[in-house]
Amino acid sequence: MNIIISAGGSGGHIYPALEIIEEFKKHETNLNILYIGTHNRMEKDIIPKLGIKYEELEIYGFTRDIKRDIKNVFLIKKALKKCKNIMRKFKPDVVIGVGGYVTYPVIKAANKLGIKTVLHEQNSRPGKVNYLISKFTDLSLISFKTSEKYMGKCKKIIYTGHPSLDKGRLAKKESRLDYGLSLTKKVVLFVAGSLGSSSLNNKMLDFLNSDLNNDYEILYIAGNTIDIEDLKKKVSKKNVKIVPYVNNLPGLMKVCDIVISRAGAGSLFEIIGTSSPSIIIPSPNVANNHQYYNALELSEAGAIIMLEENNLTKEILSDNINMLLKDENKINKLKNQMQKYGNIKPSKAIYDSIKKIIDSK
Repeated sequence: MNIIISAGGSGGHIYPALEIIEEFKKHETNLNILYIGTHNRMEKDIIPKLGIKYEELEIYGFTRDIKRDIKNVFLIKKALKKCKNIMRKFKPDVVIGVGGYVTYPVIKAANKLGIKTVLHEQNSRPGKVNYLISKFTDLSLISFKTSEKYMGKCKKIIYTGHPSLDKGRLAKKESRLDYGLSLTKKVVLFVAGSLGSSSLNNKMLDFLNSDLNNDYEILYIAGNTIDIEDLKKKVSKKNVKIVPYVNNLPGLMKVCDIVISRAGAGSLFEIIGTSSPSIIIPSPNVANNHQYYNALELSEAGAIIMLEENNLTKEILSDNINMLLKDENKINKLKNQMQKYGNIKPSKAIYDSIKKIIDSK
């Protein structure tokens, strides 16, 4: 089986693509994978190191810079031609787009050549590129149940969930002791995101330096771009531990009592996979405000507590943490509602759906 998969620009697209690849490897013994990404974003470094064949395209997202956008129109045409040549040689059975502007010429070229095409949309509301190319695809796979009405002119839509749900469910538990945490106190895990957030970190400083309840501990994952030593100097509380990054984040979630996180789709589904009661603070600085809509669906379903960053104060955050730590009824209600999203196996569902499209030739 020959598969082309394309995703770019951020880990939110790239890691689900890799999880889909891993699922195909479980079921297909004679599998050839070709990954098409950009020439200058993070996938160009990640993918080749994994031993996956890689082709790059020079293409950029559209901006309000007229000269750059005019240049990009020509680059898209060039990328379309390159994709067609790649596909004629590779002869894919299916072409899968998992997000990012690089997928536009990839999916469109496949459609022009009569090759089966599939999209996977991670967020509750599709990005502009996925919305535009949905009309070229034979199948769209969605992570959130409400996404269907926003997917444009797709021929067929299937709800599969997000592969990070499996990652959360299967993660091995971490040890609290490795992070200097108590085995008897309750622990609140705060995740600012892999790159960190200066705006959120600043708000968190107010909270961390306030009159915290010493009955619980906080493990604060600040992000790789934050000066950890400087942050530690600003926070002198003994019940606060600060680290830049954790490799097995879902495994750590499993040994903590509450998770506070951003609302990237991957993070949310890891939380659901680990059945972690959570307080979610969507980033207001992302395309199409997609984190807000991701969190909104789960909040309205009663699966999470959502707090908006613009209205966030140390008092509001403290009140919600204390409420969750003391209210076992609320914890159980959150976990019960999470099960409505966690009762599927997304990676297998994605594989099965794509396999049917391939076999329907």
